[in-house]
Amino acid sequence: MSANISFGEKQNIFLPSAAKIVRIQEMTDIVKCFTLLPEDQELLDFQPGQFLEVSLFGYGEIPIGYASSPTKSDTIDIVVRKVGRVSGAIHNLKEGDNLYLRGPLGNGFPLGELRKHNILIVAGGIGLCPTRSLIQYILDRRMEFKKFTLFYGSRNPSEQLFVDDLKKWKKSPEVTYFDTVDKADENWKGNVGVITKLFRKTIIKANTRVIVCGPPVMYRFVVLELMHIGIAKNNVYVDLERRMKCGIGKCGHCQINDQTVCFNGPVFNFFEAKNLEEAF
Repeated sequence: MSANISFGEKQNIFLPSAAKIVRIQEMTDIVKCFTLLPEDQELLDFQPGQFLEVSLFGYGEIPIGYASSPTKSDTIDIVVRKVGRVSGAIHNLKEGDNLYLRGPLGNGFPLGELRKHNILIVAGGIGLCPTRSLIQYILDRRMEFKKFTLFYGSRNPSEQLFVDDLKKWKKSPEVTYFDTVDKADENWKGNVGVITKLFRKTIIKANTRVIVCGPPVMYRFVVLELMHIGIAKNNVYVDLERRMKCGIGKCGHCQINDQTVCFNGPVFNFFEAKNLEEAF
């Protein structure tokens, strides 16, 4: 799979541009969604599944996937989980402050392969964020796709992300939506258990195109369910957004065998990725 990075399109791929924070949504104790208004309009021309390098001067930069669709307005959403020095500093920012972005980087979801087919998205935990970009894209261009099914799993109800979106998708006739939690609380009335249990809730046809994004432990069991249904491995796409650093395949930080996740991915065809050591 060839990367979408073209070093000739910009004068300097390493030079970030400013983006103003216009909205901050606190989703959990350690997860925030930032809506950004970028100065560079090229940052709005991306493919769902691609990512940005997000920087804050004096702290460094981190790779973060787009969490909104290119079909939206002149803003973009990113989700930042507070897990380190850079993400912690970003969490301290206020509306009106600037972040700095470079991108779009990497390969996104193969829209040409998904159009005119049934689509299943299986998202676990923070994996909802990069897939939200594709979900919005599909719903905004609904006539280009056939049946659309979405599975979402989280550890507990308090860790569900984009709760308003989840409520909207659950009610929408445009998507067949199911969610589950590993552990319920006293207010949870929905499904309890691992995400693979959701396959018993609906019929997934063998010609469905599937997107999987979530914690590494999830991939193996989801793929086993897909193989049981009879879905071909080359119709399954996985998002391996992890261990990335430079964003352009030069530092080797995210290298798996002869592939770098940031340059050859982060979206891979499962048939191509299944033999990559440590990919899952």
